[in-house]
Amino acid sequence: MTDNERKTLPSPHFSNLILSIASTALIKMGLDPDHKEEKSLDLARYNIDLLELLKTKTKSNLTKEEAELLDSCISDLQIQFVSLSDKKAEG
Repeated sequence: MTDNERKTLPSPHFSNLILSIASTALIKMGLDPDHKEEKSLDLARYNIDLLELLKTKTKSNLTKEEAELLDSCISDLQIQFVSLSDKKAEG
């Protein structure tokens, strides 16, 4: 990686990790118009599970803001996942 490439990347923060995993879950649910062909509810569930694992493993070690972001992402993704799963079951 060149120095210019390093300068354009955001600093690594826990919130970036959360948002990266959440984005992958949204892509796998088919909710990103640029990645519709990558839909996989199994992989979406896997990424939601990863966020839940992070929540468990980092309990009491996060700032209030980090914990709120993680909780919000998990609950929002779970709602989307259940909605999509119900639609899939309906046909």
